[in-house]
Amino acid sequence: MKNTIKYIKKIGLAILLPLLILTGCEDFLDQQPQDVVSEATYYDTPADFVKASNYFYTRLGFDYEGHESNEGDDSSDLSGNLSSLDVYGRGTSVTPTTDDIWKNNYIYLRAVNQLIEKGQIYTGDKKQIVVPVATAHFFRAWHHYLLLKRFGGVPIITRSLDVNSPELYGKRNSRYEVVTQIINDLNIAIEGLPAAASMGTATQGLLSKEAAKSLKARILLYEATWEKYVGEDTDGDGVTVGAGSNKPANYPSITTMLTNAKQASLEVMNSGAFELWDQRATMGERHLFYLFNLEDAGSNPARLTKANNKEFIFQTVFDFTLRKINQNLTHARPICPSRKLMDMYLCTDGLPVQYSSVFKGYAKMTDEFQNRDYRLRSFVSEPLKEYWGWGSSTNGGGAQYGVPFANSGINFDYRYVPVLTSPGGGRDVGYEGRKFTTEHKLRETRQESYNYPHIRLAEVMLIYAEATCELGNGSISDADLNISINKIRIRSGVAPLTQTLIAPYNDLNMLGEIRRERAIELDGENFRFDDLKRWGIAEAELNQNVCLNYIAGTEYETANNPKFPSQKIYTPGAFPYGLTTTVQSTSTYSGIAKTKPGALIFDIAGNRSFSKKNYVDPIPTNEIKINPNLVQNPGW
Repeated sequence: MKNTIKYIKKIGLAILLPLLILTGCEDFLDQQPQDVVSEATYYDTPADFVKASNYFYTRLGFDYEGHESNEGDDSSDLSGNLSSLDVYGRGTSVTPTTDDIWKNNYIYLRAVNQLIEKGQIYTGDKKQIVVPVATAHFFRAWHHYLLLKRFGGVPIITRSLDVNSPELYGKRNSRYEVVTQIINDLNIAIEGLPAAASMGTATQGLLSKEAAKSLKARILLYEATWEKYVGEDTDGDGVTVGAGSNKPANYPSITTMLTNAKQASLEVMNSGAFELWDQRATMGERHLFYLFNLEDAGSNPARLTKANNKEFIFQTVFDFTLRKINQNLTHARPICPSRKLMDMYLCTDGLPVQYSSVFKGYAKMTDEFQNRDYRLRSFVSEPLKEYWGWGSSTNGGGAQYGVPFANSGINFDYRYVPVLTSPGGGRDVGYEGRKFTTEHKLRETRQESYNYPHIRLAEVMLIYAEATCELGNGSISDADLNISINKIRIRSGVAPLTQTLIAPYNDLNMLGEIRRERAIELDGENFRFDDLKRWGIAEAELNQNVCLNYIAGTEYETANNPKFPSQKIYTPGAFPYGLTTTVQSTSTYSGIAKTKPGALIFDIAGNRSFSKKNYVDPIPTNEIKINPNLVQNPGW
């Protein structure tokens, strides 16, 4: 753990002050070092336990940042964004000296373990501390899971350590041992947390029984598919490299994990406490845009508030007065699609672009947006369509709902024109993303305050469908689809997925279509790299050309910019890799449309060398210096 002994001395014991649940401060890290920490005055009453457990939520943020310099799904096969600092999807990462995921999660585990320990020796009525103790077990699972995804097997820490604790110099546990600990903690959390139906909207953001079940379902699916498709290639022998592959007695089989993932997700779906966001009747085909920027009545045309969102099962709660997100979100537009993702979006008849009779093609800039999935219409700006800006003046200023753009009172051309004159900083080129952006008239840059979903009902439905299909060896009934994925498709304006729909097409199959739905629905929410890894296809999917708009033979090739008529929309010499000249496969799943000649190449396959070693990240070198018993991951 990066300078773990130093941090253990510095931390002491963190106790939540009432406002910290909203501020997210961690000023206790700046206290003077304490070699001996007195805890006698803490955890005397149930209120002390509640305050301490509330503090755990402050470690959560707007967590679309999946890798330190790589935000969300940036640089994945679905992303049209390339960070100038660390293009993770290229597989060019190097072994760092430090790592915040390692450092912070081990720091956070101390307070979590402390609460659990204090609960064990509490002499009062233990029924009154069940919820805070269950909360601590959830967060202990959460932090170990983040470490597992990043590094594979890691040292399991289940007690609060001091400077003499032998765990500071212990070996790594195997991924199977870590998963066992995680599931055990989540079972305790499920037992002790309240049902969501009993909590009410005033407790938005606090953990429920269903949140713990959902996380359990996520992790079981993750680990079952990892074991099925990846196996032990990344684990090493635990002696010379890696964490080893030791399995605890009675470790569940792949089938058992999938079965339990299906059951846990079904219980959440049937709980009645959550429902998919569906505001088509009040907001039309762009209604999904407002799910991810919902604040107060000024954030959307239907004047809904966060209380109207029943889809988020576990979320970080932000507030304009008390806790803004304070990230460069709307200005940067962090989630923009690649050519591959644009063609993965289905048409309204439920078929992909290469088979749909209602797909309009690419000749005009607006053609590919017609008769398409509402998620495309919600999250990607359509050329020449008018969009509100945000704040008092950015891009013309924020939304004036019910007022035509022409009557805004501001001399501004609200039409969106694609940026195809320069690669710029690697963002917002070709296609402009709108997910996690605002058009609020009272929000300037870094003032956005909508909640971030760590777990939402749509993901749980996708877990149910994928686990069911895996258990069925690639088959799933229409009935199971109708209670899961098809509910997501219907609210997205897409025809249901059925056996009959895909039967005429030899290259379409149920597992591939379920994975397609997952990619589309969760885009930009920090799932894509983990999914590609656990399916064992990351190398094949990531090491290909990343393309954007079709240029050759389309309106883009010759059109002038309507805002600046003397300028062309597209500048050929600005893009060093040019256009595709041949038909190119984009996926190991043949049901994804191939890229045809004439597409703008944004990043070439030659820049991308993602390999099996990238499935887990390297242990920071400073940690190994402190604890030589930490053996580095294979290939690093």
